[in-house]
Amino acid sequence: MFETVPFSQFVLKVHSRCDLACDHCYVYEHEDTSWGRKPRVAADEVLERTAGRIGEHARAHRLPAVHVVLHGGEPLLAGPERLRRAAELLRAALPAGCELDLRIHTNGVLLSRRFCELFAEQGIKVGVSLDGDRVANDRHRLFPDGRSSHAKVLAALALLREPEFRHLYAGLLCTIDVANDPVAVYEALAAEEPPRIDFLLPHATWDHPPARGADAGPTPYADWLLAVHRHWTERGRPVPVRLFDSVHRTLRGLTSLTESLGLGPADLVVVETDGTLEQADSLKTAYDGAPETGFTVFGHSFDQVAAHPGMVERQSGLAGLAAQCRACPVVRSCGGGLYAHRYRGDDGSGFRNPSVFCGDLLKLITTIRDRTAPAATVPAQDPSGAALTERQLDELAAGLGGADTVRALSAAQLGLTRRLVAAVGSASPAWGLVTSLDGADRAALSAVLAHPYVRAWAVRCLGGGAGADLGGMAEVAAAAALRARRSFELALPVRSGAVHLPTLGRVLVGGAGEAVLTGSPEGFEVGGVRVGRDAPGDGRWQPVRGVALPDGWTVALEDTDPQRDSHQWPVAERLDDAELHAWTGALQGAWELLRRDLPEYAPGLRAGLSTLTPLRPGPAGRDVSAAARQAYGAVGIARPTTAPTLALLLAHEFQHVKLGAVLDFHDLYDRADERLYHAPWRPDPRPLEGLLQGTYAHLAVAAYWASRVRALDGGPDGDNARVQLALWRSHTAGAIETLAGSGSLTPLGERFAAGMRTGLAPALAVPVGAAAERAAAEDAAANLAAWRERAAAARP
Repeated sequence: MFETVPFSQFVLKVHSRCDLACDHCYVYEHEDTSWGRKPRVAADEVLERTAGRIGEHARAHRLPAVHVVLHGGEPLLAGPERLRRAAELLRAALPAGCELDLRIHTNGVLLSRRFCELFAEQGIKVGVSLDGDRVANDRHRLFPDGRSSHAKVLAALALLREPEFRHLYAGLLCTIDVANDPVAVYEALAAEEPPRIDFLLPHATWDHPPARGADAGPTPYADWLLAVHRHWTERGRPVPVRLFDSVHRTLRGLTSLTESLGLGPADLVVVETDGTLEQADSLKTAYDGAPETGFTVFGHSFDQVAAHPGMVERQSGLAGLAAQCRACPVVRSCGGGLYAHRYRGDDGSGFRNPSVFCGDLLKLITTIRDRTAPAATVPAQDPSGAALTERQLDELAAGLGGADTVRALSAAQLGLTRRLVAAVGSASPAWGLVTSLDGADRAALSAVLAHPYVRAWAVRCLGGGAGADLGGMAEVAAAAALRARRSFELALPVRSGAVHLPTLGRVLVGGAGEAVLTGSPEGFEVGGVRVGRDAPGDGRWQPVRGVALPDGWTVALEDTDPQRDSHQWPVAERLDDAELHAWTGALQGAWELLRRDLPEYAPGLRAGLSTLTPLRPGPAGRDVSAAARQAYGAVGIARPTTAPTLALLLAHEFQHVKLGAVLDFHDLYDRADERLYHAPWRPDPRPLEGLLQGTYAHLAVAAYWASRVRALDGGPDGDNARVQLALWRSHTAGAIETLAGSGSLTPLGERFAAGMRTGLAPALAVPVGAAAERAAAEDAAANLAAWRERAAAARP
């Protein structure tokens, strides 16, 4: 049975009329006529009930954030007090830990300082519609008496660019008209210094196709957009363009940033001024009543709306597309185009058609793919294992590292693990099975060798003494052979009453010593426990469980591997079902926050983090987390109480993972330097590598708090976010200068320090206010005094 996706995006209509008469408007000029039957303004009871329903939905699905757009008509016609009321009700209704991303989409002609002051107070971001320069804009966006709206919109944008309101400026929305010059339109929009540009295809269906121009070729909209894309690329992509960024993302298998591309499930619902609940507004272009569900906020929950057949259809991904779309080579990027644009009523096929812009979308996506494909290659690892290009090293130096760069790190780490395991080699009786797998079944062996704790075992083994446990080789061999569906028989060690199979799980057999495992293509048997490939076995088989996240990413929750104690904090025991469920929800919430608020860090995290090891809670419930130098791809975390905290810990610890991998192949500092240095975030002196690791990790911490300031500004938690940002960016900036002035950095290390300055710059540019700066300075002074006291006490 198809499982519906909870809503996280809500469009709240606060006013149902407009002060412009745009002839391309889908609300008033297309097929749907319901606007004339709606109240002009959303009444208090509608706002109260809507806020309550959203809060109810957020609690039921443990949403880390909800996104609400105040819409119309023209929402500014509702007036400042009605908008204030809506914002206050929405914020009050949400459960603790659920953030409100509140925005308003406006034509801008009524935007005034009074509105902006209200939006700053309530944390409401502003998106403005503008179709280009005056000539382009006035083709469609006019007052009812024919006057131009262009000058008033430019005045509104000038207001949003003022320093006190700049943080409210969400971007520009531009509906394409192929009669307009594409480069001139882009330049006119870019001149308004928007944080983002949205190019929108005009709403059309097969019954009412889009205008294509008398002299246009078969794909005029693709040609128009590709002209913009080339111009935008040649100028270094100075402003994000949502459509182009979505094409780039979906071509790499990531989620789209817009509902008009990609196969991601629709998670949006519309609340009209009378409280009726509807599907996406764009459906108004299809036929009269197309978006209707028959539900209202007064009588129905959002879960009931999510089960509506129209909503389910828009969440069905590939299965919901026409056969022609499913066979298309770019379907995972295109996603069939906007749902409304597929409609055809004259033959009864409804929405089971390709987009009316099908040819345009195909040309747009394939051309962008071909323009950008050469940059997507990953360099092969050289014999020394130094797999990174100059560009990738610079990318990492700034604290980042995209998917390709982190995959190159992972490949280098796998090569290192192979050499370490080979060094243990023939001392183990299982070595012969390992070498036999390293041919036709190399992928199965690599999947096990890439497990973070296989390297941890090999390092311990090579260290000799109590760590020299050759039984781990048999565990590696057996796990790889089972993945390869080999038939074999092998004696494995019994540790604490269990037989362990790295990446797969453990079998509780009791006792100690050894147990013989017999493997076959159908499964395996050990200690009287039989586990089939299609049968889970009994409770004595405890598999490694993964948490499936958006973008096709699965993170292993590792609570079985005996080598997972590589972290500095005690590990948690096997998670019960309730704790597993709690971890699943926390990770899903944290990943959603990371994708939304730290998009420059998220792709690398997804590419390199394979394993999360649950730790025991810290003293007095303190949040604890760790990364182990010899366990690339894993972090250990004690589950925090909120998804935002988990997002912060993931970003912070994965910085240590990346830098440790770089240090395996590149010297950044003189290892003979045994001096201790001041780390601004702690009172005890640190060795140079400890200072470097902490500084690098805190680049992500500063970026995280910068995102919190942007998300929470005006909310009750905004003051704390500003203080935290001021604190961590100050700490990190000071540490970078300490590193640079140490005299112990190699030339590459000096380049890394310069890169870290560049990476910190965006966080330094976020205004936090004098109070937050003072709090940060006082904390830094207290830490410095404590460090000096300890340093003096340590001197002979």
